[in-house]
Amino acid sequence: MDTPSLDLAHVKNMLEAALLVSQEPLPLSELKKLFDEELSSDALRRVLDDLRKDWQGRGIELTHVASGWRFRARPEYQPFIDRLNPQKPPRYSRAVLETLAIVAYRQPCTRGDIEEIRGVVVSANIIKSLETRGWIEVVGHKEVPGRPELFATTSAFLDDLNLSSLEELPSLDDLGSLVETVNVAAAEPAAAYEPEPEMIEEPRREAA
Repeated sequence: MDTPSLDLAHVKNMLEAALLVSQEPLPLSELKKLFDEELSSDALRRVLDDLRKDWQGRGIELTHVASGWRFRARPEYQPFIDRLNPQKPPRYSRAVLETLAIVAYRQPCTRGDIEEIRGVVVSANIIKSLETRGWIEVVGHKEVPGRPELFATTSAFLDDLNLSSLEELPSLDDLGSLVETVNVAAAEPAAAYEPEPEMIEEPRREAA
């Protein structure tokens, strides 16, 4: 139970300060460390929801993503904020977006599964670029001959898309446009995502 003497206004101010200065989303387990008193997860969520309401109608909003809670600029203001730090947005090839979509909607899946769906050999550079970006990772091995790696999306992928769970993923047709709107400030240099010459794909050959 929550301590009766707990000052909820103080709790809200502490949460607001911590979240505003944090560079990363903060989960409830981390936010609880701010307080000496016992504070239940349900009570903490209620205060966070109340804090989120306080920021409605302003240029900054409090959101809940896969890794926790964070403040961010509202999407409609991001194009203006980008003027302060003009960078060339990362350009993702169709091959990269298709591979990411397959992993996101069919996970966990192997490279062979991706190739079967796309009908082409998937370059190792495509997988590497998504791993480097922090959007996919190896989560195990499929129990078949060769034990190929199983890929799945990461919490960072959901965080960057401002989602809290895979259930919130948009329709397949909308995923590409959503990825392209990811905050440039959180991305690595665009060159890291542009297809290299050796990334030209070949049709997948069926076994003889």
